Amino acid sequence: MLLGTEKPNRRRVLRGIFNGAAVAVTLPFLDIFLDGNGTAMAATGKPLPMRFGTWFWGLGVDNNIFVPKTTGADYVLPKQLEALAAVRQHLNVYTNFNVFNDGRPNLCHYSGWVALRCGSAPTSRASKPGQSLDCAVSDRIGGGSRFSVLNIAATGKPRDSMSFRDADSMNPAEISPLELYQKVFGTDFVDPNSATFTPDPKVMIRKSVLSGVTEQSKALEQTLGAADRARLDQYYTSVRELENRLAMQLERPPAAPNCRVPGKPPKDIPIGLDVERVAERHKAMVDLMVMALSCNQTKVFNMVYSDSGSSLTRNGQEKTHHGYTHEEAMDSALGYQPNASWFVGRAMESWAYLIKAMADTPEGDGSLLDHSLLYAHSDCNLAKTHSVAGIPMFTAGKLNGRVKTGLHVDGKGEAGTRLGYTLQRLYDVPVASWGTQSMETSRELGEILT
Repeated sequence: MLLGTEKPNRRRVLRGIFNGAAVAVTLPFLDIFLDGNGTAMAATGKPLPMRFGTWFWGLGVDNNIFVPKTTGADYVLPKQLEALAAVRQHLNVYTNFNVFNDGRPNLCHYSGWVALRCGSAPTSRASKPGQSLDCAVSDRIGGGSRFSVLNIAATGKPRDSMSFRDADSMNPAEISPLELYQKVFGTDFVDPNSATFTPDPKVMIRKSVLSGVTEQSKALEQTLGAADRARLDQYYTSVRELENRLAMQLERPPAAPNCRVPGKPPKDIPIGLDVERVAERHKAMVDLMVMALSCNQTKVFNMVYSDSGSSLTRNGQEKTHHGYTHEEAMDSALGYQPNASWFVGRAMESWAYLIKAMADTPEGDGSLLDHSLLYAHSDCNLAKTHSVAGIPMFTAGKLNGRVKTGLHVDGKGEAGTRLGYTLQRLYDVPVASWGTQSMETSRELGEILT
């Protein structure tokens, strides 16, 4: 227990009493430890839940074969969008939307995706100017699910996450189908459609430990500087999320008629960046994520197909996707880099798989996708030049009839934050405007709204 003016250190814990028993919770790493203080469900009558997901692929596109020639509903799919033919009715394509750095450096493969996620260009590779929009949406709709956000990376690297509260609070990604299965459908999973329900005593104990230090945590905050208070608040946010998750396990979950628990754990897929292996890992994790959504384990997710400096490889070739974008000459007859473009085509196939998997999952009066909205984007436009003008974006899903689909929307050079702002407004996030400086906007994309 912290007493008087005693300075906390890394080994300190918050101690308290719960039901007569001593409990303790360790602290996160704080600056003060350092010198200098550096529609409706028929069965229940409740509205169907809204879901939100993001999907990311690295190294952009080739405008010559990606951007449709016309806008609106009757556009012709260019070559780089051909993989989306079977799902085009479910999605919108957004082109000619820009990221503005406002005098800050264009940090290759970084500035673009950070700005689209939090509304402002970063000042350095350690900078995250605000929280990512998935966190803002989760704060609105994530209640009632075990996981406020699930993050997945088909790359096999936990750091390939694009979900963050701030620069110090990145949400690490699940990288293995087997580990994702164990996290969602493992020993702590409670089948919402089971005929019986018995609370697990071990869960009660774990929740009690977290609950027993509330008063002391308030006293600790009075001894900290502003930076440490902010960091401790982020830590408590994660603790509260865990506590809420445990609390849910003490109550019978609401029925989920379309929940189909996977019969057995999936096989693990060896780590590697060969395109075929990444696609296999992506497919397995999409299938689990669809069931996690249907079983109400989460309402918000982020998926990374390839990282922003994509190191994906192709069997029989030496160069990576990134290598081709810089070293391959433009084919004068085709007008693009054929090998680099091949990787983009494979990314679009995986994006189409996610859309189709959710569209093929029945729910209520439609599909899981009908009650969701997915947001996809890359880190740049043409990777060869690292351009952040015209970063390609998509949405998929109708969000309970709130969004029109099947459209190509031309941004006419405006800030890409207009789409992020619109998404947040659709989920009733209380933002009057979003973004900073040239990226600030308070204008929704009316073209997609019903």
